Amino acid sequence: MDLGISGRKAIVCASSRGLGKGCALNLARAGCAVIVNGRDEAVTRATAEEIARATGATVTAIAADVSTPEGQAALFAACPAPDILVNNNAGPPRRDYRELSRADILQGVIQNMVTPIELIQKVADGMAARRFGRIVNITSLSVYNAVAGLDLSSGARAGLTAFLAGVARTYASDNVTINNILPGKMDTDRLRSGLSFTAERLDISPDEAMRREIATIPAGRLGTADEFGALCAFLCSVHAGYITGRNFLVDGGLNPSAF
Repeated sequence: MDLGISGRKAIVCASSRGLGKGCALNLARAGCAVIVNGRDEAVTRATAEEIARATGATVTAIAADVSTPEGQAALFAACPAPDILVNNNAGPPRRDYRELSRADILQGVIQNMVTPIELIQKVADGMAARRFGRIVNITSLSVYNAVAGLDLSSGARAGLTAFLAGVARTYASDNVTINNILPGKMDTDRLRSGLSFTAERLDISPDEAMRREIATIPAGRLGTADEFGALCAFLCSVHAGYITGRNFLVDGGLNPSAF
């Protein structure tokens, strides 16, 4: 399917690895000029080169922490007027909520709620003026399903979801959409780190923790970054202009709700 976004400019935050990389790759396949972002300069540059070779797209590497004003400035210096923004950022690691300090809590909220709001503030009006914009926020299944140890991440992402529910509707008539993708058990470094936490807590091996994790998923496997990125690219396409303010679960059927 032609997504109709060839030549569009996309910023994909935290895209040097994992789900963000999957989104950047699929947008590049669709013909977008993509800004790839990560904190590790060598990894970010390598990812940008890999995606450019695979797709022929223009891919620019920006090594920066998007949670900081300096990092955001670097992104917009490279792409002042993006047509597409994919918000993604590292979340707090699994941790007992009793161990969280005030500073920990505020940092988690900055990373997973404040930062995407700040970025949307910087791009949405320009998108509206140009009559095209697609904003996708990568949140988490934990917005819906309780996950022990991810309380801070879950709370911040749920706050972002509620905050943007009204914002999304104010831009709908301008052909600017804001949607959220909620990954479940995806084959990423973050999931494997979480499994190490679980294995230690339950006194089992990481392999056994993985086996137990997969056994809970109706699809019988972990999700991939590429299939996640394909959904992201569709939500950024011309075909998705009538979809806004929605949460899309990518979880292999893990959430049992019918609605």
